[in-house]
Amino acid sequence: NEGMGRTIITMEDGSKAVGPYSSGGIGGSLVYSSGQTSLDRDGNVVGIGDVSVQTAETMKNLMATLAAGGASVEDIVKATVFLPDIRNFEEMNEAYAKFFSDEPPARSTIQAALALPELLVEIEAIAVLDD
Repeated sequence: NEGMGRTIITMEDGSKAVGPYSSGGIGGSLVYSSGQTSLDRDGNVVGIGDVSVQTAETMKNLMATLAAGGASVEDIVKATVFLPDIRNFEEMNEAYAKFFSDEPPARSTIQAALALPELLVEIEAIAVLDD
């Protein structure tokens, strides 16, 4: 990515942005994802009532967004997890951990209301592109 401009990431497959925002963007050597959830490409919630299933689906949508920007899960330097119910932390954490090797990225987990009551997890990330 030359210069300091920005590139917007749009998705052909996977979860699509459902408001006035893009799925992600590239600025310099960094890829930023918007918050990803377990929505499928038709806007249906995958894994209603199951934090583990929603976390896995959310991570798949996150990986698709990063891939569209030229990055992978191994390139994530910082992730933020949003949970409407912090009591789901342990279950989310177990499902999340399966996507990372011995060196997971920095992460914050925040209790926050999400756009739909059926959503149990949202994850956003910042990844670095290889030179």
